[in-house]
Amino acid sequence: MTAYPWPAFAEGLAYSAVAALTVMLLTFLVAVVKGVHRIVDVAWGLGFTAIALVTFAASDGHGDGVRRLLATVLTAVWGLRLAVHIGVRRCGHGEDARYERLLARAPGNRHLYALRVVYLLQAGLIWLVSLPIQAAQYASGPPGPWSVLGMALWLLGLTFEAVGDSQLARFRADPRNRGRIMDQGLWRWTRHPNYFGDFCVWWGLFLLASETWQSALVSVISPLAMTYVLIQGSGKALLERHMADRPGFAAYASRTSGFFPRRPAD
Repeated sequence: MTAYPWPAFAEGLAYSAVAALTVMLLTFLVAVVKGVHRIVDVAWGLGFTAIALVTFAASDGHGDGVRRLLATVLTAVWGLRLAVHIGVRRCGHGEDARYERLLARAPGNRHLYALRVVYLLQAGLIWLVSLPIQAAQYASGPPGPWSVLGMALWLLGLTFEAVGDSQLARFRADPRNRGRIMDQGLWRWTRHPNYFGDFCVWWGLFLLASETWQSALVSVISPLAMTYVLIQGSGKALLERHMADRPGFAAYASRTSGFFPRRPAD
């Protein structure tokens, strides 16, 4: 096994930062023209896809070719599915209530405030969270047991995300469910199948990068950060504060796991 190519990896970090920033700045320009900043959520998945493609090209001649291709394809599949799902779900709607509340606090120009606290912040988060993707591109040696486990965990996560999103979309499309709490399908086993799926995806990508201790060391901050965001940050905790007063939510929460799937209590 050859030594980890630290200089090339450092260059890749710079390329990734430029890629994430470019995606977010272009999204910001589109948002200003359209007058809605909710489209930044579509750019989240696109930013990771851009980093995967950029680092795949930059790492040519360094890491194992199979792992490089796996890291790129798995990230692009996840990122593009998420971007399409969010784009379709919010097509034709006005500004997201979260951004309305945020921009109402703007001390000056609303667009410049959004650029600072939304777009640039998300560009930084994308760069940080994508460290396993970047590290995997430079790891030597063919994929082994950790990579297989990582791909299995990634597949589990993508399945939870895609199936959970599909079930929720069908539930919301039925007028008979207006005002009701979604508690069917995967949503009977966890209140947040999409967030749990995201958790699995990023720990899976971390494992894909972790068959060298160097790549594991530089990228472990990513799944740890995502776990915090999904459970304590802008994921589960924020959404449940918003839903706390909805009729039926307390009963749903009492019988359904808050994150990790388990058999619902009867």
